[in-house]
Amino acid sequence: MDSFFGEQSGVQDEAVRLARQAVQLTINEYKAGAVPYTSVVTAQATALGNEQAALTIRENRLIASVALIEAFGGGWHVSQLPGDKAMSSTASHAGP
Repeated sequence: MDSFFGEQSGVQDEAVRLARQAVQLTINEYKAGAVPYTSVVTAQATALGNEQAALTIRENRLIASVALIEAFGGGWHVSQLPGDKAMSSTASHAGP
């Protein structure tokens, strides 16, 4: 299952990268007067859709991981989760 989500995630990440490139190219074309601004908006909307799809794939992967842990009898209680302070400290040490 993880390889399925991993492959799907990789494909979608590539779609996000290409959509962002398309936005930049369209902006450059607009600045050169070659295309109307609606083309920029359309490219941005496409990029946003791809980014939302990538987030949905990531969400599904995390949900599936939790379901697998629970299926094996694992789990946790809310009191065991790190607090806001610990999470912000971890986030500040993470890379981009």
